[in-house]
Amino acid sequence: MKPSRLTSASWAVVLGISSYLAAPLAGDVTPRALAADEAKDKKKPLRIAYSDWPGWTAFEVGIQKGWFKEEGVEVEFSWFDYLPSMDAFAAGKVDAVTVTNGDGLVTGANGAKSKFILVTDYSNGNDQVIGKPGIKSFKALKGKKIGLELTLVEHLLVLHALKKFGMKPTDIELVNFPTNETPQALASGQVSAIAAWYPTSGQARKAVAGSKALFTSADVPGLIYDTLAVSPSSLTQRKDDWAKVVKVWYRISDYVRSPKTQKDAVAIMAAKVGVKPEEYSAALPGTYFLSLAEAKKRFKKGAGLDSLYGSSKVADDFNVANKVYKSSQDVDSYIHPDFVLGM
Repeated sequence: MKPSRLTSASWAVVLGISSYLAAPLAGDVTPRALAADEAKDKKKPLRIAYSDWPGWTAFEVGIQKGWFKEEGVEVEFSWFDYLPSMDAFAAGKVDAVTVTNGDGLVTGANGAKSKFILVTDYSNGNDQVIGKPGIKSFKALKGKKIGLELTLVEHLLVLHALKKFGMKPTDIELVNFPTNETPQALASGQVSAIAAWYPTSGQARKAVAGSKALFTSADVPGLIYDTLAVSPSSLTQRKDDWAKVVKVWYRISDYVRSPKTQKDAVAIMAAKVGVKPEEYSAALPGTYFLSLAEAKKRFKKGAGLDSLYGSSKVADDFNVANKVYKSSQDVDSYIHPDFVLGM
């Protein structure tokens, strides 16, 4: 290689240009910048939106006991009403949201994909079709009105009740109400029955003396699974941290399930939602908390409701049939069984 003929001044110019070219422009993405951003992100708390359902309120046990910090993972839980929690997830304000498997498909179909890394429970009676006084059976609703929030899980529950009792959708009239307004609809006589989930179902039974649960999720266990749904990007970037969250959950679940510690768990959960422990305790059996062994079975592929895959396919078929979204979702792509099956 021939000696350079550049002067000192020329070298200064070249070096300046080289330094300029080597430095990332504003907004430029380099491997080093990406690594720095990723390291920075890993220092941030995982952001989880949760709402008022026993299988999700139970996270409060782990929060108050300090189990997440003990496991070495920083988590920031934000309390929402249910629908706003899904809106927050869709807007990217949180990394994960507690959601039913069917509703997780809805947010995904609308652009906010997620991965179900955890099944906290299945509804075991806390989703209810409640008849007004004098209505003694579901069959007695033929020709009458049922108030519920159309296209959500209670709508699906009613369809299963119709099927069980040999009735057709045309045998009843569904009237759309926001779920939190269904107790008033029943009390005012606008409808003969309502369908709602806890705590609204409990509020309706309490507000309308003589009302009766005519059909509940206990009649179709596995129809409604409750999950922790994580954004794919967060799952990829923080896989080890999410694995720790799953590990803590089963510590929480065992604490809620155990007769020795359930009273303390209920006290924590009841305080979070502002009700008396004895009232919360009475409603707890309507949510079936899954043990790790039971959850492993639900994460195995199958066509029935005892599998998260089969249940989610039922929900997907319902969503498409009711035009909640146009195209059937790839159910398998929403389910991330690795953490649970690997424990």
